[in-house]
Amino acid sequence: MASKPPASVFNPQRLDALRFAQAGARLEGDPPLTGFARLASDLHPPVDPSERVRWQAQGEMRAGPTGGAPQAWLHLEARALVPLTCQRCLAPVQTPVEVDRWFRFVADEATAEALDDDSEEDLLALEPRPGLVELVEDELILALPLVPLHERCPQPLLAAEEPAGGEKASGSERPHPFAALAKLKGRP
Repeated sequence: MASKPPASVFNPQRLDALRFAQAGARLEGDPPLTGFARLASDLHPPVDPSERVRWQAQGEMRAGPTGGAPQAWLHLEARALVPLTCQRCLAPVQTPVEVDRWFRFVADEATAEALDDDSEEDLLALEPRPGLVELVEDELILALPLVPLHERCPQPLLAAEEPAGGEKASGSERPHPFAALAKLKGRP
């Protein structure tokens, strides 16, 4: 029985995914969050240089559909604590982001594109060889919340603008939101 090659023989920048899956190999890393330029562009500055992205990838061969030839699969897990901008108060909100995805490999980009609509799983091409770090970054970007919010904002929110004259409007005295428009149209 042949022994598994050590994970160090696999290049995460250009992964030979078929050999990786055949070996049942595993790679992992914990690079700094600041090293992910595309992800960093969505973050609330400044980004703490000590924050890390922890990821691991496991290759596996599985029987094809209806017992066909074995196919290469990749299980990717990643997690990071990222500073996003709260959409309510605009202050930074530390947000945990996690990825736990399976990918099935197919021969090339054309095959992946042709099968994508009919496939339940995510497909990746064996060629050109994928970069694991770029895949981790792609998946973290996709996992970001659409509207990051604090559960409870740390600072009070800015009150609505005060009416002319500096007096605050109270409950029933609050101006109608379209009152200014009505005045422009010449209506009382």
